[in-house]
Amino acid sequence: MTTTGGPDETLSVALRTEALEQLLTERGLIDPKVMNGIITEYETNVGPLNGAKVVAKAWTDPDYRQRLLDDGTAAIKELGFSGAQGEHIVVVENTATTHNVVVCTLCSCYPWPVLGLPPSWYKDPAYRSRIVKEPRTVLSEMGLDLADDVQITVRDSTSEVRWLVLPERPAGTEHLTEEELVPLVSRDAMVGVAKVGAP
Repeated sequence: MTTTGGPDETLSVALRTEALEQLLTERGLIDPKVMNGIITEYETNVGPLNGAKVVAKAWTDPDYRQRLLDDGTAAIKELGFSGAQGEHIVVVENTATTHNVVVCTLCSCYPWPVLGLPPSWYKDPAYRSRIVKEPRTVLSEMGLDLADDVQITVRDSTSEVRWLVLPERPAGTEHLTEEELVPLVSRDAMVGVAKVGAP
């Protein structure tokens, strides 16, 4: 599966983006400080760290975990995370026998308040079409090999519903606090294309 272009394509996109930004700035249509603020907000403040906090809380607080699975949007809001692209988030749990993976087959619907901006591979047409048809193969190509007896469910995000995966807590982390668990949780694990590894 091809998820990114070569160096020339990446450079070309970067140059076109820079040229477009310069043109829009020169015409007074955008303020670079505002744009930088928005990008910083989603890269640092509204990023996968928020989702990792949600996951760590669910791993250490059984009551919160149940609320999260019952009403993801409300439970996530309890931790102060809400906003655009997060109006209705459904949380599904990965276990030893069930694995959920998220895709948006139409575009790139993604729960921004808990995962930040979607990665390029998530928006790639190859991922969006192949993960539905051959999830086990695509996951393996991305580095996640699941046993044959693990049932895989592909969750299709839409403009109405965004999905978030509650990854399986890794063995050997029972002694870790909520704060110590947060750095273990990756964006990819919350999309379902990776597992959380033990420290």
